[in-house]
Amino acid sequence: MNVFTRPSAAKAVQGTAAQHTGTAAGGQQVTPELKQWLEDHLQAGTPPAQVIEGMVGVGWQTALAWGALAQAQAEFAAAQQAAQKAHSGNLPEPDIADGRSVLDIEGHRVKIATAMKHPRVVVFEGLLTLDECQALVDLSSPRLARSETVDNSNGGNEVNAARTSDGMFFGRGETPLIERIERRIALLLRWPVENGEGLQILRYRPGAEYLPHYDYFDPVHPGSKPILQRGGQRVGTLVMYLSAPLRGGATTFPHVGLEVGPVPGNAVFFSYDKPHPSTGTLHGGAPVLEGEKWVATKWMREGEFR
Repeated sequence: MNVFTRPSAAKAVQGTAAQHTGTAAGGQQVTPELKQWLEDHLQAGTPPAQVIEGMVGVGWQTALAWGALAQAQAEFAAAQQAAQKAHSGNLPEPDIADGRSVLDIEGHRVKIATAMKHPRVVVFEGLLTLDECQALVDLSSPRLARSETVDNSNGGNEVNAARTSDGMFFGRGETPLIERIERRIALLLRWPVENGEGLQILRYRPGAEYLPHYDYFDPVHPGSKPILQRGGQRVGTLVMYLSAPLRGGATTFPHVGLEVGPVPGNAVFFSYDKPHPSTGTLHGGAPVLEGEKWVATKWMREGEFR
């Protein structure tokens, strides 16, 4: 089976001594085009034997093809390791290192209910007032649609059976209410407003859930590249509860056995210093068993979100 699917891929591996200069015996050279093609197949998980078969099919010597693939694999692994290292800058973080239990954010008192170091999880009480919760529900209700997830193949959005809520996004600072809440979040977590995505509102009806997942964008997936260009990696998540169901609907962290119950006005924050499962931030929304759950989610990026 030949794995080449486009003319440029075949052209990339047809180096000859007359066309290229000296990187491999026999004149076969690892060109930028070939490097990109090999990276594409490494990201897609193409079996090495199929990659070699494709290269040999357009004239590469088997031994040299294996050498080129080994080089690409080493570079790919190094890139992955670099992506998994902690960010050089700070992470969003409330000012609670001294053990304080209440934060005053421009006259709005927010209590610290629970704090965990790894994963970094903080539960806030009273981040939103009940009037603010209801106002967000009222503003978002006419604009709700079936929630989507990121399509890892191209960076677009798609309906996914793992997520069965309805939702919508507000533009950053879209209304005075949104602007006020975003400023409060920025001061609470000491993270710039412009480094936050727009506020997302979600409604979970009976039976709706969000299976355990990570919020960062895995750099292995081709679809992550265009998303990361809009502000860098996600580094923090804040889930604010606008209403509580009668039963079910907790935010769960399966790796550490933590469940956070949805209490209107409260919020759960967690951060992640690298796009890697070692952060322990696997989380999900347990099924709503009775009633409805409404939440507002704010994701924070490394840089300015555009």
